[in-house]
Amino acid sequence: MINYFSSDFKLGILGGGQLGKMMLYETRKYDIQTLVLDPSAEAPCKISCNYFEQGDLMDYDTVLNFGRTADVVTFEIEGVNIEALKQLQAEGIKTFPSADTLEKIQNKAIQKKFYSEQQIPTADFKVFENLEQLKNAVEQDEVKIPFVWKSATGGYDGKGVSVIKQKEDLETLSEGECIAEELVPFKNELAVIVARNPSGEKKTYPVVEMEFHPTANQVEYVICPARIEESVAEKARKTAEKVSEAFQHVGLLAVEMFQTKDDRILVNEVAPRPHNSGHYSIEAAYTNQFEQQVRAILDLPLGNTDSKVGGIMVNLVGSEGHEGEVVYENIEEIMKMDGVTPHIYGKKITRPFRKMGHVTIVNKDLSEARKIAEKVKNSIKVISKKD
Repeated sequence: MINYFSSDFKLGILGGGQLGKMMLYETRKYDIQTLVLDPSAEAPCKISCNYFEQGDLMDYDTVLNFGRTADVVTFEIEGVNIEALKQLQAEGIKTFPSADTLEKIQNKAIQKKFYSEQQIPTADFKVFENLEQLKNAVEQDEVKIPFVWKSATGGYDGKGVSVIKQKEDLETLSEGECIAEELVPFKNELAVIVARNPSGEKKTYPVVEMEFHPTANQVEYVICPARIEESVAEKARKTAEKVSEAFQHVGLLAVEMFQTKDDRILVNEVAPRPHNSGHYSIEAAYTNQFEQQVRAILDLPLGNTDSKVGGIMVNLVGSEGHEGEVVYENIEEIMKMDGVTPHIYGKKITRPFRKMGHVTIVNKDLSEARKIAEKVKNSIKVISKKD
């Protein structure tokens, strides 16, 4: 077995954002050498990796040359050059998740077609090469309003997704390949994180429930365990396992799902990396998602995914009307509250709805944790510095 610890072994991470920064907490714990590539000189990872390189994640040569300096390569963002990952794999450098897995996920149209081929339950959809095609389909009544529009590429944190309620809404959409998806009447938005290592060992985390911001289309609260019936939770975990098997991924796979009015489970989309829906695990689980990611990609035994205590995560996003040098107003107020832990990502500049951090609330009583989460949300403000 490779000696990863206190050795010459090097783990390369493509992307230096907050997910990478939180994974570096775990590599520090195990004394694993890390290399990070990110386009920003101010990337959150910069302060805690062994080697930082500034460069374009979509540039073939940049990614290839960076990857050649590592023994294993992983990523914390899907927007990376797949052809470079394929070449690294061909040269014998392990990349987890694989280029093949990422290729199926990076484009949402390919991802949705994959679910259909694999008989994974998902909302009905149609794929269009461009906006003009979609507009024609609406005119011909082949796509009925209302529906959900998704950009096939480039969408994240609520961007690239819109609910189309009238024809005029089509004028606000971007050009390019897209999906028109049935607007599913659902009870809950759920997520399950599946961990899988190269040896095939697999574990799922408990089902979490996500509450979304009404206008930003971003997760505001993640609640673990989800407040659903045990039979529904079991169905969600089994569905997530089926998705994991289909992708044959290595690392973490966050599977986002809808619980319909009649308790069916439909897969919405997936992320092949640590995910917002797993942040609660840093304080609430026996093995947090970032440690699990490290264990999985290095083919180490997977850790216990059970929760020690009920956990709720609140996203800290930039307040509307504020752009510039960040100030966390009233952070000392939330730190007085029991079971409250803030995580600040290290982004110096705030702008409306930009993810700047999160707060975890742990409590044996989940309803009490939810009340505290509301107080946290109403107390702390992410604003810009006044001149």
